[in-house]
Amino acid sequence: MNAKGIQGKYLEYKGKPLVRLDNELYYGDMSDKFYLFMMIMSYKEIAKFKTQVPDKVLVQIIPTSGSQSVEKQAMANGLSDAFDLGTAWLERANRN
Repeated sequence: MNAKGIQGKYLEYKGKPLVRLDNELYYGDMSDKFYLFMMIMSYKEIAKFKTQVPDKVLVQIIPTSGSQSVEKQAMANGLSDAFDLGTAWLERANRN
């Protein structure tokens, strides 16, 4: 993603773009100060449904300014927990 914004049509959640590229997910408006980056680090097998779901997910809040620094970072159990944590952090970071 770049600070010039996202071009084209993408899935949106709460009015902000959500983009997935392989095991990486990017969420947020590039005109804000920060965006959410999530990387699926491992999967677990759900035998009942014969499928795999994200297990460990790296969550980071990153400045849209192009800086390589990370504002906040954590590991979460599952994509749902990662998204809940990340969106809460993102809202707070972009309010300041």
